[in-house]
Amino acid sequence: MMKHLLKTAIALLLAGLAGGVSLAEERPILRSQVLTLSDIVTVGDFYSNAGLLASKPLFRSPDMGTSGNVAADVVAKRARAAGLELAGTDGLRSVVVHRGATRFDRGRLEGLVRTALAERNAGVDADNLDVRLVQAPEEIMADPKVTDPVRIDRVDWQQSNGRFTLFATVAVEHGTRAVTLSGTAVEMIEVATLTQPLRRGDILSEDDITVIRLARSKVPAGAILDPAEIAGKEARNSLRANAPLARHDFRHPVLVSRGEKVTVTFEMVGMKLTSRAQAMDDGAKGDVIDVMNLQSRRIVPATVSSRGQVRVLTANPVVASLNSETK
Repeated sequence: MMKHLLKTAIALLLAGLAGGVSLAEERPILRSQVLTLSDIVTVGDFYSNAGLLASKPLFRSPDMGTSGNVAADVVAKRARAAGLELAGTDGLRSVVVHRGATRFDRGRLEGLVRTALAERNAGVDADNLDVRLVQAPEEIMADPKVTDPVRIDRVDWQQSNGRFTLFATVAVEHGTRAVTLSGTAVEMIEVATLTQPLRRGDILSEDDITVIRLARSKVPAGAILDPAEIAGKEARNSLRANAPLARHDFRHPVLVSRGEKVTVTFEMVGMKLTSRAQAMDDGAKGDVIDVMNLQSRRIVPATVSSRGQVRVLTANPVVASLNSETK
């Protein structure tokens, strides 16, 4: 009999402890920090397990993007007055309330300008715009509950000098307010330049080339954008560093020099003849230069094929020198 009573007492004790744990879990707990997007802080913002009283207002929120401290005993008192009878301080002296905001600092405002200009000007890449704000707020606080808190109403941009004025409307706590941003926006482009001067005839290596950003208006037509286009080529003239490079500044390395004796190969249908001639011009591989036959003194155009070698494609054997050798 005693054994049965002991088991019953233990069961009741365990049930009571379980009930106590459940009650503890359901008791409202005061948070040490509150984050809200609303202009009102509610019971549920301050307390977990607030139940049906969660939406009851207790305080006005701080201004958007700012924080404020509220005494914990004041919060508990107001919560109890609102019907949350078990509200306490939970050992806290104060609660920090932070009201969120969508922040637009200078960097983000510049990004806003880039996007607006690119969207309204075909062919302009936002990533290539160098934007400098001259007249603008240091920071804009917008309502975080609005999907697009900043609406661009009008953009005036003079691409010739880069000056712009952007008119926008910002969603704030109560309605909207107008904002004007002004400054300069210059379209930049990456171009290949030399890290050090290059002399005429020097062969360009990858180490000689770097890429810099320049205003598109200052980049000449035909400027090299991809350094791979000119690596390994020869400078036609002396070139200075840090200036945009153009295709006509380079050529393939000279394989035949003016006045040099070269071998001319005449290629005809079913026949190939060779002769000696003198180059009348410098030439790189693929260049067409004039060569003069050393015996007949006849001048014909020929294509440079390799060092000291040129070839002539012709269907008329008379063009070949009488002194040619048949191969």
